[in-house]
Amino acid sequence: MSTQRLGKGLRALIPEVETSEEQGEIQQIAIKLIQPNPYQPRQQFDQERLEELAQSIKDFGLLEPVILRPQGEGYQIVAGERRVRASELAGLIKVPAILRDYGDLEMMQVALIENLQRENLNPIEEAEGYQRLMKEFGFTQSQVAESVGKKRSSVANTLRLLNLGQEERSLVEQGSLSLGHAKVLLGVSNQRRRTQLAKRVVKEDLSVRELEGLVKKPKNVPRGTFKVKSPELVELEENLQRQLGTKVSVSYKQGAGKISIEYYSDEELERLLELFRAL
Repeated sequence: MSTQRLGKGLRALIPEVETSEEQGEIQQIAIKLIQPNPYQPRQQFDQERLEELAQSIKDFGLLEPVILRPQGEGYQIVAGERRVRASELAGLIKVPAILRDYGDLEMMQVALIENLQRENLNPIEEAEGYQRLMKEFGFTQSQVAESVGKKRSSVANTLRLLNLGQEERSLVEQGSLSLGHAKVLLGVSNQRRRTQLAKRVVKEDLSVRELEGLVKKPKNVPRGTFKVKSPELVELEENLQRQLGTKVSVSYKQGAGKISIEYYSDEELERLLELFRAL
């Protein structure tokens, strides 16, 4: 399966109810025969929202069929795991479903795209979904971006979140740290300080701008030794950081100097090399 077809988005992979004659009849499948999607990128299911959906299903029924694939004597969920869980909570024995003969790659793609388009994933789950496409199916960052309909720079920045420490990642998953906070923290190379800053953001409810101020503030620099960069040099650094999606430092003195570009993983290095090759 090429990424070109996958890149068409959710509708290219998940049949609409109106086109069921082409894709297969909607069938009533027993919930006890349905297994979870092993490629489900979503790891957290909010219990309160599941119960709300279950109540809606009790009142109006399950209006949208789930997508399943045959697996052994039962079925695996391709799309609609939240609806299956809520239906079980609502006491349903069967759910309406469309059966599709998907391979593993298509199955993972559908689950990832469905969650992304419905904004059901937190940033860490999204990054882990991209990483699985790269590790398990050999995708490049460009292919990942094409398959989910996003810019490569967006995919690259999301993948960078996996360079956070476990504590910071947990805070992002919980929603205690925003994506903006996480991007600022990635510019802090010292892991211990990064964790301290993350905890301080949560404790003091700091904004992204306030965190940026803390990150830029020099620590324990003797008086008279700190050199202020010119506005032109600062602007150059900021422009390069936006274009490369990572921390960049530029030094300049009498027509000479150096540009330092940081990366935090093999995948990040490969992304940067791809950018340079395209120049």
